[in-house]
Amino acid sequence: MNVVETAIPGVLILEPRVFGDDRGFFMESWNQRTFEAVGLNIDFVQDNHSRSSRGVLRGLHYQSPGAQGKLVRVTAGAVFDVAVDMRRSSPAFGKWVGVELSAANKRMLWVPEGMAHGFLCLEDGTDFLYKCRGFYDPANEHSLLWNDPAVGIDWPLGDIVPQLNGKDQQGKLLADAVTFP
Repeated sequence: MNVVETAIPGVLILEPRVFGDDRGFFMESWNQRTFEAVGLNIDFVQDNHSRSSRGVLRGLHYQSPGAQGKLVRVTAGAVFDVAVDMRRSSPAFGKWVGVELSAANKRMLWVPEGMAHGFLCLEDGTDFLYKCRGFYDPANEHSLLWNDPAVGIDWPLGDIVPQLNGKDQQGKLLADAVTFP
């Protein structure tokens, strides 16, 4: 597996080995030994799967307390996936990283605890899968406003008018958000 560091410490782009021929392909999306070999000693407790249409924007979500580290990937379609550092002690506090994840590129993103996370669907019928280190706890879930000018995410909207649910429309500005130490 190839590991690509990003501008935020701990957020990693993971490129698995893919074996393909005219019949299709094979890849390991999770192998504990492979991940441990690159320094990721991770225990997962929950798998999630969402399907969305082009233009759906989900996030930016995080939990505190009970932060969830997430290994995310796309099995159909494509997203622009974003992590925002919510750790006040981090030199990257309030900074963001964005990467395209798609069924075609088979990339994965490791989003460690302490990040707000979200994605913009770039294609209809996008299937987004993620493994979580912590259980979902709606009582401790928070949303960072997707278009907070202080964070300045450069979403690749083009002609897309983002579709958000009510909770995400009411996300907090970074200045008012719950953060991590």
